[in-house]
Amino acid sequence: MTVAQLDAAPVEGVAHVFPLPPAPGSVSAVRRRVRTVLGGWNLPTGAADDVLLVVSELVTNALVHARPPATLRLWRVPAQGGGAVRVEVTDQGPAAPPGPAAAPDPDEHGRGLGIVTALSARCGVLAHTGGTSRWAEVLAG
Repeated sequence: MTVAQLDAAPVEGVAHVFPLPPAPGSVSAVRRRVRTVLGGWNLPTGAADDVLLVVSELVTNALVHARPPATLRLWRVPAQGGGAVRVEVTDQGPAAPPGPAAAPDPDEHGRGLGIVTALSARCGVLAHTGGTSRWAEVLAG
């Protein structure tokens, strides 16, 4: 797979890579950049909105719970008789937090991965020597 600049043509197998600085405003800045990429891919509005929400949830999860540095990769893949957008966030942390986790406040936290699962055709976690990648594939119409 090759890496593309934001102005490159969207081709299956070409990834757009976004570093995720652990700073306030990172999620909204990444969403704006991803929206630019998706606009060039001419996705249906609903699919683009789903991808943006998945990006927001996975990026937020990495910035709040993982070890930096984190990176977002975005590319198109074939799926279920059409296409999908693969969203993958890689960080330096383990696949699961060590020890028992404190119960999140259901009114404010803890629903992100459930949202990702609901919006994705497929999703998962891959642990590797470089850290952990959380990924999702959103059908693109």
